[in-house]
Amino acid sequence: MKAVTWQGRRDVRVETVPDPVIKEPTDAIISVTSSGLCGSDLHLYEVLTPFMTPGDILGHEPMGIVEEVGPEVPNLKPGDRVVVPFQIACGHCWMCDAELPTQCETTQVTGEGMGAALFGYTRLYGAVPGGQAEYLRVPQAQYGPIKVPEGPPDDRFVYLSDVLPTAWQAVQYAHIPPGGTVAVLGLGPIGDMACRVAQVQGASRVFGVDLVPERLRRARERGVETFDLKDFDGEKELVAAIHDRTDGRGPDSVIDAVGTEAHGSAAARLAQNAAGLLPRAIGSKIAERVSVDRMAAFYTAIDLVRRGGTISLSGVYGGMADPLPMLTMFDKQIRLRMGQANVRTWVDEILPLLTDDDPLGVDGFATHRLPLDEAPHAYQAFQRKEEGTVKVLMQP
Repeated sequence: MKAVTWQGRRDVRVETVPDPVIKEPTDAIISVTSSGLCGSDLHLYEVLTPFMTPGDILGHEPMGIVEEVGPEVPNLKPGDRVVVPFQIACGHCWMCDAELPTQCETTQVTGEGMGAALFGYTRLYGAVPGGQAEYLRVPQAQYGPIKVPEGPPDDRFVYLSDVLPTAWQAVQYAHIPPGGTVAVLGLGPIGDMACRVAQVQGASRVFGVDLVPERLRRARERGVETFDLKDFDGEKELVAAIHDRTDGRGPDSVIDAVGTEAHGSAAARLAQNAAGLLPRAIGSKIAERVSVDRMAAFYTAIDLVRRGGTISLSGVYGGMADPLPMLTMFDKQIRLRMGQANVRTWVDEILPLLTDDDPLGVDGFATHRLPLDEAPHAYQAFQRKEEGTVKVLMQP
């Protein structure tokens, strides 16, 4: 089959690899019909390269048709149409029962000290082959795949794999009070969708911050009050401008949908790039232990949120020794929640919105639909923020 493989920093290729097969009785094989390109994939493209191995199959936002199931997958049959969540979870351990499938005790990558295994996402998360491919082996298929109806195009449901539950959880974790205000830092796919979810859930005002014209335009057209980072001489001016619109206090909640791709620290970017060029055994230690994250967005969130407010982190951060302004966070009584989205926890709440009325605008959410063969170009355009690339769906 064809699959998108990682071969090195900023080097992805479509190659022919062996077809997946059933290995465990809880496996399923699906024929992939659509697979998204996620902002988290860009971390693998450049920042997290020390944790990758040439030939790794990328992608964690797939949907498709069930081709084969193992004997312990009673809820699926060949021909079913399914969306596959990005995390792999069993559905019956203590963590899954606590609605924390991203911490699944059956699939935890304990050797790396990490949570549940993820599709297509480095050795830290199990090095499980991903879904930017013609076929995908799905472990723990008795729980993970979400059956969806025939008829509507893939766009209606494919975002249940990651974008929708990640944005939904980001808003839930933000604890926006009824009629409250929220600022979303970063208007890529997750930030854009988080704005939409916040509006549907009753936020009175949503502020969006980015520096890419296409992203700002998309959010503005849906009623978001947008701020172009390039219009401000530093973070303090931006914070002051949003404070001016919130009676001087700041928004009730801030969602950081940027993470380690944040602009604002040349030194941190240099350290990231250096780690990516070193041998993997050395570079991975630097990436794990040294402060290599570009944390500009998180620092902005701390300054921006009102006293007693909440910061919700959905952007991925990778370092383990990052300095935090703990005095400020303590003094402002900031509440902080973060983590990978627990996909299956939120699906039942999201599905009623995937109707013909389409209040979240999923049908027109993708900016680009490309064949799998064009994946290298898609990664490059997305990473460089070129060609109006906000969300890419690839079809094998």
